[in-house]
Order: sequence, then C-alpha cells, then structure tokens
Amino acid sequence: MTIFKKALSRRTLLRGTGTAFALPLLDAMIPALTATAATPGASSQLRRIGYVYMPMGCNPAEFFPTGNTLDRLPSTLSPLEEVKEHVTVLSGMELQNAYPGSHATSNSAFLSAARAKLTESTDYYLGVTVDQIAAKQIGQATPMPSLELAMDLLSTVGQCDNGYACVYQNNLSWSTPSNPLPAEAHPRLVFESLFGEGGTPDERRAALKKRASLLDSVTQEVKRLKMRVGPSDRTKIDGYLENIRDVERRIQQAESAVGDNPLPDLDRPIGVPVAYADHARLMFDLQLLAFQGDITRVTTFQLAREASNRTYPEIGVPDPHHPITHHSKDPDKLAKIAKINQFHVSLFAEFLRKLKATPEGNGNLLDHSLFLYGSGMGDSDTHDHSNLPILVAGGAAGNMRGGRHIQFEKPTPLSNLHLTLLNRVGIPLETFADSNGKVDGLFDPVNI
Repeated sequence: MTIFKKALSRRTLLRGTGTAFALPLLDAMIPALTATAATPGASSQLRRIGYVYMPMGCNPAEFFPTGNTLDRLPSTLSPLEEVKEHVTVLSGMELQNAYPGSHATSNSAFLSAARAKLTESTDYYLGVTVDQIAAKQIGQATPMPSLELAMDLLSTVGQCDNGYACVYQNNLSWSTPSNPLPAEAHPRLVFESLFGEGGTPDERRAALKKRASLLDSVTQEVKRLKMRVGPSDRTKIDGYLENIRDVERRIQQAESAVGDNPLPDLDRPIGVPVAYADHARLMFDLQLLAFQGDITRVTTFQLAREASNRTYPEIGVPDPHHPITHHSKDPDKLAKIAKINQFHVSLFAEFLRKLKATPEGNGNLLDHSLFLYGSGMGDSDTHDHSNLPILVAGGAAGNMRGGRHIQFEKPTPLSNLHLTLLNRVGIPLETFADSNGKVDGLFDPVNI
C-alpha cells in the first residue's frame, strides 16, 4: 500500500453535468504517517450492514444443515458453496411479536421485532427497525443514511392481511413507530438517487434525455484524478467506473426492451427488466456500487413481498408462490418451495461473490460488511414464526467465523441476533425490542 503525504478526502467526488460520483476507498485517502495508516490492519473494521428479506419461510428440510458445520450444504443453500466460509446459518430463532401469525406481521416484525398494531387504517404503529438504528449511527457520515430496495412495484393501501394495513407488508424499514420508509424497485430511479443530483422522479427522467451516459460528463476529471494517485488506485477507479457503466448499460437495455410496447405496463414500468433474476441482479449490483462508493452503509432489500403470487417459470415453477406455501406437507409443493428458496439464495450468493471480488483496504467489501438474510416466517403452511430461516454473511473484519451452523437448544429471539450485529458494527446498545441476550459464538472474541 502506498502512503501519500497529502491524502485525498474520503468524501472526494467526481463532478459532472448534473452528476456527482463518490469514489471507492483509495490508498491515497489514507493519511500519511498517522496512527491509522501505521497500524497493521487498521482499516479492517466493519463499515456496513445490510438486510435481505425472503418471503413466506422455507422448506426447512432443504434449508437447515445437519450438524454444526456447512461441510455438506442442503439443496437450498447449495449456491453458497463458494462463499460458505463467510456464512453462518442459525436455527431455532423466533419472532414472538409476529404472532398471532400473518404475512403482514412476518414482514413487519423481521427488522423491528415489534408487535404491529392491528388496524386497516392510517393509525398504524410498529417500532423503529434495526436498519434505521444503524442509519442514525453509522449512516450519518454518508450521503444517504440508508437505502431501501424492493422487487415489487406496489402502491396497495388499505387492508391486506387479516385486518392488518398493507403498509406492514409493503415496508421493511420504519424510522419511527409511525413512519414506514417506502422501498424503491425501479433500478433507474435508484441509480439516479445514488449518482444524480436528485430532484423529483419527473425531473430525473427529463435529465436522462440530456445525457447519454452519466460517466461521460466526468471523463476529464477522472483523467486529472488518475494523475494524482498510484497504479493500484488507478485500477480501483477504472474497475468502479466500469461497474457503474455496466449497470447503466443494463438499465438502458431494459428500457429499450419494453420501450416499443404500445400498452402501459402498470406492474413493470419502463426500465425494469422483464426477467426476475435480471431485475434482482441489478438491484444487488446497485447496492454493491453504493457500498463501494461509500454512498450508504445501510441497506434493506425485499426479494419479494409477503403473500406474493409471483411465478418462477425460469426455474420450472410456474405456480404462484403464495398458494404452494400452503403445502399441507404435499411433497410436490415442498419441492417447489425449496426450488424458489434456492433461486433466491443463488442471487444472494452471486452478490456475496462480487463483494468478495471487490478489494477494499486490507481486504474486500465482503470482509467489511455484515448481511442478515432470512424470513420472518418459518413454516408458511401454519403461519408459524419459529425456527426462522436465518443466515449471516461477511464480517471477517469484525472477527466473524463462517462455515458453521449455530443451533439453539431452545427458541431464541431474533432480536438477540439483531442486537449482536448492531454491537459488532459499533452501536453500543444493551437491549433491542424483546431481546434477552446476545448470540454467543458468532464472532471470535474482540474488544468492541
């Protein structure tokens, strides 16, 4: 690593016409001869936390490993083979405050561990979610304190599930008990919120017509910046900008693919890829760019909405997701649930591999990030909120030990895990929601 006497600011931006790009962490941003630069491994710290939600539970026989290791992954988790040393599976976790049991409370309790007020009106009430607790602490140093993403473009209101307002199913993140944060599912709008100057959606769409590529307007500034940094940093800059251009190109291709359709598509606005997997990959890649550029350090991503009737013909499951989750132990339905679970995990695994392949400081983006992946429902056939499918990934810079299956002897609040992860990214809470302790053994001992 080259140490520069005059360091670049971590908040250095590349500015163009209507554009401001943050940069990844460069060697030139590390101050010369400071304690941080001189201490081996000083940049090895957890910087980010992300949450990925999969709906409607799982087929547990194909999700949970046998034994205490991940030596033999069950079918649902098999896509994680290449990164399993960075993954820990936890079984025996529960959400007591999600009962009496519904799709709405599965979603709402996942990050809040709070009991949702039973209402169909606008007097809904829940609790602050863990991502927003993190955003108030580690998110204040970044342009966006948090980023909320989803796959479903919905604006449903009113009653959605057993007397619960739709807001509980539509939103994972709540900044206050009465303020849900809507998630964005349109890749183009997410992209411009990360790299544009902002403005309303209409203003951002109008700006698209004025420039073919956001990157074109910063070309000269990139050249000047690369003259100030070393070879390693020039490689990082080139890779980061190429990733941005690739995401931008894929969004433009998606727009072209549906642009000639004379009929409006209310469920898939222009710019959203037709294939679910292509859409999900774009949303994951946008998170990677946001982390790499330190635009945000906190993300949530809803892979599908609870009670979703989405079909997955690309993996041989043309049946709507929700009906088959009420399986009544039908082997055929259970096999289809496992296929959908595996498909979702495969997209998350791709994301983890990309994070691992992206250098940062003394490691990579995966080392310096923590992710919680899972569902607020265990057995969807009975709307059960025990033995939730949960895994944690990343975290090597915080001494997380992967390749393991932690099995709790008795039902353990998911809030214990939330509290443990918040502590590990530097948020010194003693309790969260209904927590009654922390998760032992997830991390090697270290002073935090």
